[in-house]
Amino acid sequence: MATERITVVIITRDRREQLLETLAHMTTLADAAPIILVDNGSSDGTAEAVTAAFPTVRLIRSPDNLGAVARNIAVEQAVTPYVAFCDDDTRWQPGALTRAADLLDQYPALGSVTGRCLVAPDLHEDPITPELRDSPVPGPDWLPGPALLGVMAGLSAFRLSAFRQVGGFSRRLWFGGEEELLALDLAAHGWWMCWVEDMLIHHEPSHTRDATRRRGLGIRNTLWTLWLRRPARSAARRTAVVLRSAPADLTTAAAVLETLRGLPWVLRERKVLPPPVEAGLVLLEESQRHSLARRYVG
Repeated sequence: MATERITVVIITRDRREQLLETLAHMTTLADAAPIILVDNGSSDGTAEAVTAAFPTVRLIRSPDNLGAVARNIAVEQAVTPYVAFCDDDTRWQPGALTRAADLLDQYPALGSVTGRCLVAPDLHEDPITPELRDSPVPGPDWLPGPALLGVMAGLSAFRLSAFRQVGGFSRRLWFGGEEELLALDLAAHGWWMCWVEDMLIHHEPSHTRDATRRRGLGIRNTLWTLWLRRPARSAARRTAVVLRSAPADLTTAAAVLETLRGLPWVLRERKVLPPPVEAGLVLLEESQRHSLARRYVG
């Protein structure tokens, strides 16, 4: 059963009502799994509401907003071999947790599986789906889906040992596109990632978010990741692409300034990817250039 093999990890901040709906769904699945929830310093009574309504959910209260690093704290408490990340506005569908655990059981070199996202209310495919389904990244014949070099945290399950081996999510990046560095480090350590068509997750995007700040963080973290892991020529080429695609406004300017301020530590911690991983990233550049899901707007 999924219950004995996988733990659901959720992070949240000031989205009490939507979180409660998500927990109501996740705790009543036929293949429901243990849940560890980290509350990132909510001020709307989230923690109290969860404690009252869902006493079986393991709640960790953080006084501060730790961003994606809160997932690391939850993973430290997990005792199952796998973890499934679920955002407060995503809901794994019946059988998806079992499907993830079965695949990770079957393929020991598989570090992560990412599911197919359907966006509420009409349940259309997320715009990122064609890039995942048609990924050009070469992979072994045994891989149960298209090989990936990137993941979406709220749609993915991970092998706990692989996640811990690469140190989880970066404290430097905090939040916003934080998955990219994690995925590249998994690949650099020899772990495979893939997309699975029949592993379904629904996403009901929350209206409670600062889209402008999220855009700035996305630009900053993308640029940091490029300079942390890509060869100099590739990093420069992709930096130009990112900056051309971003609006010429104060948010972009602030993100670039923040990126430049971080260059000393980026250069100290820089570790270029193995050539096979870099070759896969180069193959992805054409689809990313025309992607509807990678536009820095908001």
